Amino acid sequence: MLVVRCKDCNKELMSHSSKTQCCGCPNMMTVKADRVSAVNLSNVVMVNSNKIEERHGVLSTQDLAYQEARRQRKVRKLDFEIR
Repeated sequence: MLVVRCKDCNKELMSHSSKTQCCGCPNMMTVKADRVSAVNLSNVVMVNSNKIEERHGVLSTQDLAYQEARRQRKVRKLDFEIR
């Protein structure tokens, strides 16, 4: 659920999954689901946001430790005799 406030008319709107809501002032702030639009977005304040960022890594902790150890290996320089 998203809650936004219009600075022009000080009206707070809550998002709804299927219903479009509008504040009605000349800024015409509109909220639908997770989208917010307005004539001037600098006059819009996000009061509450439901966006939760979860980071799911593909590699496990053991894989990450292996890759880190591998990254710190040094390159061996081999001396070849040139003829």
